[in-house]
This record gives sequence, C-alpha cells and structure tokens, in this order.
Amino acid sequence: MTDHPDQPVAFSVVRTGVTAEEQFRQFAVESTAALHRIAYLLCGDDHRAHDLTQIALEKTYRRWSRVKDGNPFAYARRVLATARIDGWRRTRREVLRSPEDVAVVQEAFRSPATDGTAQVVERERLVRALRRLGPGQRRVVVLRHLLDRSEAEVAAELGTSIGTVKSQGARGLARLRTLLSEGQDA
Repeated sequence: MTDHPDQPVAFSVVRTGVTAEEQFRQFAVESTAALHRIAYLLCGDDHRAHDLTQIALEKTYRRWSRVKDGNPFAYARRVLATARIDGWRRTRREVLRSPEDVAVVQEAFRSPATDGTAQVVERERLVRALRRLGPGQRRVVVLRHLLDRSEAEVAAELGTSIGTVKSQGARGLARLRTLLSEGQDA
C-alpha cells in the first residue's frame, strides 16, 4: 500500500481457515438442543423429536452453501416444522401413549416430590394438552408463545397471513386453557 491517493490500493483476501463443514458443525453443536426442544413441543415424543431434529440438520447441511450467510437456524426450524407436518399427513391420527401408560405415569408422580418432578409432571400435562390441539393451532401456539416469535415471524414461517396467526393463536390458547383446567379437576 502507498500513501499516494492516485495510486491503486492493493487488497488481499484473508482466509480464516474455517471450512463450510466446520461452520456447519459449529452451527449443529450450537443449535441441536434448541431444535430438539422445538421438535419435542411439536410432536410430544422424545424419539420422534430426535428423528425430526436429525432430518432438520441433514436438510440444512445439504443447503448449507445457500443458508449459511442468512439465518440457518430459521431455515432448520422451518425444515423441522415441515417434516412434522409431513408426518401428520402420513399418519393422520396418532396415539403416542395409551391411556393406561399415562395413568401409570400420573400415579407415579402423585407423591410429594422435592427433586423437580412437579415441573416434569406440569410439562407433561402441557405437552398432552398441546397434542390435543389441532395441528395449525399447535404450531401457532408453540411458535408464538413457547418460542416467543412475533406474529409476523410466525406468519412468514408458516406461510399464512397475520390474521390467521392471530385467530389460530387465540383459539389455540382458549382451547389450551380449557384442556389444562379440565386436567386440574381430574
């Protein structure tokens, strides 16, 4: 480089040595837990949530060259939601646990506990209630209220209007309140 304003300035490219694979690996390490939580909230089954997370990471890896400079987490989250929707379409109706299994789990947690089992029971109640919502309402409630997304973000992610997000969210929350209050009386 020179100090003269009329002479061209030489630029050099500095490579950090981080390959695209290393970038993706870092993204996967940082994002897997959050993606798994989202998947679990969408499906309510730990094994299926692991499968959905794996699908999201695999598809994100395949498109890494396109998504790495944008928001790869949003892309992976969208893949996760789409994979879950595809699962709903294939199975139409799912029974993740039999009523007998749920009764056994509830009975096991009826004793007073000080080790955090009350939180586990409460979370299980919430997941069971979420499973009873329709797919559209469940997606909106999870994205909007559990993942704290704005109405515009949820609408963009689901490919719907903001009005649809508002109505699905309001109906979903009302139904969720009803389901959770019914569960307390039992």
